[in-house]
Amino acid sequence: MTAGIASRVVVLVGVLALGGGPSAEGADRPNVLFLISDDLNTALNTYGHPQMKTPNIDRLAARGVRFDRAYCQFPLCGPSRNSMLTGLYPNSTGIHANAQIFRQSIPSHVSLPQAFRLDGYFAARIGKLYHYGVPRSIGTNGHDDPGSWELELNPAGVDRLEEEPKIFTLTPGQFGGTLSWYASPKSDEYHTDGIMASDAEWVLERCARQADRPFFLAVGFYRPHTPYVAPEGYFEEYPLDQVSLVEGVEEDQEDIPPAGLMSYKREQDQLTDDLRREAIQAYSASISFMDAQVGRVLDALDRLGLAENTIVVMTSDHGYHLGEHGLWQKMSLFEESARVPLIIAAPGVSTGGTVAPAPVGLIDLYPTLAELCGVEAPENLQGQSLVPILKDPDEPGRGWSLSQVTRGGGGQGRFFGYSIRTPRWRYTEWDEGDRGLELYDHESDPREQTNLADCPDHVETITELSKLLREAVQSTYPPSGEVPEVQGTLWMPNLTNP
Repeated sequence: MTAGIASRVVVLVGVLALGGGPSAEGADRPNVLFLISDDLNTALNTYGHPQMKTPNIDRLAARGVRFDRAYCQFPLCGPSRNSMLTGLYPNSTGIHANAQIFRQSIPSHVSLPQAFRLDGYFAARIGKLYHYGVPRSIGTNGHDDPGSWELELNPAGVDRLEEEPKIFTLTPGQFGGTLSWYASPKSDEYHTDGIMASDAEWVLERCARQADRPFFLAVGFYRPHTPYVAPEGYFEEYPLDQVSLVEGVEEDQEDIPPAGLMSYKREQDQLTDDLRREAIQAYSASISFMDAQVGRVLDALDRLGLAENTIVVMTSDHGYHLGEHGLWQKMSLFEESARVPLIIAAPGVSTGGTVAPAPVGLIDLYPTLAELCGVEAPENLQGQSLVPILKDPDEPGRGWSLSQVTRGGGGQGRFFGYSIRTPRWRYTEWDEGDRGLELYDHESDPREQTNLADCPDHVETITELSKLLREAVQSTYPPSGEVPEVQGTLWMPNLTNP
């Protein structure tokens, strides 16, 4: 037997065994199917965008609670995902940048999937849950946490292994951080997200055979993260002559503090109206392609008889700009960048097809899932449980959600922006207000076109919201009051050029 075959046999035996013995109460404990898309905003049919073709996310919303005001805690992949999976704000994880993992700063903290593992669950990951360098780290473990998972699957499809030379990009040779796209002639099953859906079907089939052991299966789809690569049929669903562009950008930017626009990238000066339409078409196509893979996983859940005892979560790590305020991609504190889709279907707890208007955050998922499943969680979690809202979508919850972002360079040149979202208002302070304030009234201005921060009629509102924001910011720190220091640096894994 060759070494390669022997190693595959060992892996197969380990997967079939998958550790952990049967539990008498295991069959009664709910499973968790955690679905997360990369860089997905709320441009979905179920969120009021009928031009978007997302039938599978729509049908999940029909059987769960759709949170209308859900927000990330940091509009960048790494900080957001570390916060979500630890149940701690970025100021308590110490993670304010990509290519970092919470084990570098708070190594003893128990992550969300790790808590489920320690409580007898089979915890598996397919694709991206913690930070990855997309697309180069696709097919590897990325910057993942081994303690979080019992099984890790890292497929790579044609989008990563064959098609990169064909991808259009604003910056030659770069695809992950810049706008880039390609309509692929290859069908779904050849793409990374398509392979991931097949892997999820395989894992669910295994889970169905051992019903006395509950599972926590996390599936992290890469689309619609750049490069926007999807089978060409999905591009055809969004004809270019039907793609609309954001207008009035210059007028909109006049009352925005400079820090609010610092996520702008210089290469975006190359965008013509035609290229803008192509980018929006490709982003939309990638969403519909991802949605189709979500449908395959949900179909498997139903086919295998697992749906009635499985909590399903569907979300994203942050939102995404498509030209609003003259911005593209992420790292702003506007609604488009901070807001995320969030759907939770909890059989026997939530009522299908309902909408919760309370402001919530990704940080709330850890305490929510732990409570729903009776899993012991760390005492220092900083989010709120959403179980009361799942039971009654009109529950107000905490009443606000907080997001933050960095600006400037390292050392003394770096400063923070914090934004608090209440049911009516978005209020933002840059560098504790020294570099600008923003106030938007969502009752009259849902697109955040008019900054009311200098309006005399809103002095009292700003005073109240500033007090609320600063109290909220203080609650994001650990008991020491100090942001944990990140130790060491991480190597960026690359499948094809290690």
